[in-house]
Amino acid sequence: MKNKNLVLPISVVIAGIIIAGTIYYTRNNKPLPNNANPVPAQKQEIKGPRPIGPDDHVLGSPEAALTFILFTDFECPFCKRFNVTTKQMMEEYGKQGKILLVFRHFPLDSLHTKSRKEAEASECASDIGGNDKFWQYVDRLFEITPSNDKLELTELPKIAEYVGIDKEKFNECLNSGKFAARVQKDYEDAVASGAEGTPYFVIINKKGEKYPVSGALPYSEIKLILNQLLETK
Repeated sequence: MKNKNLVLPISVVIAGIIIAGTIYYTRNNKPLPNNANPVPAQKQEIKGPRPIGPDDHVLGSPEAALTFILFTDFECPFCKRFNVTTKQMMEEYGKQGKILLVFRHFPLDSLHTKSRKEAEASECASDIGGNDKFWQYVDRLFEITPSNDKLELTELPKIAEYVGIDKEKFNECLNSGKFAARVQKDYEDAVASGAEGTPYFVIINKKGEKYPVSGALPYSEIKLILNQLLETK
């Protein structure tokens, strides 16, 4: 009889916890309004990124109002998701000539032991096939990797073949370690730019003002940041 009397109060407590949790989740995960001021877009003085050079991988117009320098890790699940976001960004803002996207490597070696070699593989794709093949290789790698070091490195030449790159030349390049120094150069640039994780990006306007942002923000928030900076350029 005593146990039966406890059923109703316990049920009330549990229901209260569920309701409170639902309210908290809703408040903290609701979409930002269109006129929201995105907190991440704060101008900062940072040492990096280095100036864009002829060996950089770019998409968009060199005359764009904003330069979007992205540091990424191929085995980072958030980078995999954010690659879709940057494609959306370029489909909208890139086609309008408003954004220049620059891709740089930031392999998180302590978490992803395969990412650095995958970065070298993408550089081999560029070396053999040019800028277009680089971006095709990047998209395909992100598409098939399970992330978190679960992609077998034997898939790298298969990706090259998939995007139309000579497999023999690719393997020769990858095995040579030809682009290890290039990947390290990007890594050091990321650190100089304030990166601690991935994805990490720095938006630079025509005045040279730098706006570093960390995390795989949803496209709705990226749009808010870009619109804010485009309005104040």
